Amino acid sequence: MKYKFSHIALSTSSQDERVLSIATQVYEILSNAGIKVSFDSSFLNLEAPTKKKHKTAKHIIKNAELLIAIGGDGTMLNCSRRYGSKGVPILGINLGNVGFLTDIAPKEITSRLLDVIKGNFIKDKRFFLEASLQNKDGSFIALNEVVIHSGAIAQLIEFDLYIDDSFVYRQKADGLIINSPSGSTAYSLSGGGPIVHPNLDAITLLPMFPHRLNTSPLVVSGGSKITIKMIEKKNKSVLSMDSHNSLKLRQGDVITISKGKFSLTLIHPRGHDFYEACRNKLGWSSSLPNI
Repeated sequence: MKYKFSHIALSTSSQDERVLSIATQVYEILSNAGIKVSFDSSFLNLEAPTKKKHKTAKHIIKNAELLIAIGGDGTMLNCSRRYGSKGVPILGINLGNVGFLTDIAPKEITSRLLDVIKGNFIKDKRFFLEASLQNKDGSFIALNEVVIHSGAIAQLIEFDLYIDDSFVYRQKADGLIINSPSGSTAYSLSGGGPIVHPNLDAITLLPMFPHRLNTSPLVVSGGSKITIKMIEKKNKSVLSMDSHNSLKLRQGDVITISKGKFSLTLIHPRGHDFYEACRNKLGWSSSLPNI
């Protein structure tokens, strides 16, 4: 049988003790199918099935047709930035608790993985957010959210918000979450933000514990340019991307956030359904009505 992929790479950032056994199982499934398997540097200390299969990120980006991320959503975020933003499609094996980005449960690995390599899968495009700081070179990407926060508990910061160069408001709050649809089921959800279907081209802005009680989340077009000017004078605020990259902010700093130039391709096994994931992971009612 001819399979859809000829070279698949594996990566993890999880400390879960199951990682090695799952990686070994995946390696055996793929090798028996005649598919070349590579492991990135995350497996250097895990005694991967064959140490000769370790490859650099550069090699994987150039040669792998699919990357399998073993872990929770944190692993998926790391792999998305490192590989997905460079065009490598990603499939997730879920070892986490919620795992909206990871699909395959450990008990389903063999059947689900065989389906995927036979071509029975769904492609799901997600966009990154890109953040830049005025007067500083370079930019940063985030799949879930860009967050401006006070860096401390119960401390307000002050900022001006502009959308497409139109002034929206001046706000005092613990911070502001700017998230993509992918991030609507992450940090934003815990703050009371709306769940946004991943197919929507939209960005959500959620103030964190705002000083004004009439402040509500905003949902804007995915093509919007979001600009935040820091007003607070104590220079204690922080800019964070997916809880990964963090920059200290000062009074007068201007942050621009928009849809990034790169996109991520997630690979889901056939039958994946966003609303089913919500039912399973968020504890929604599982009883099916008669229609």
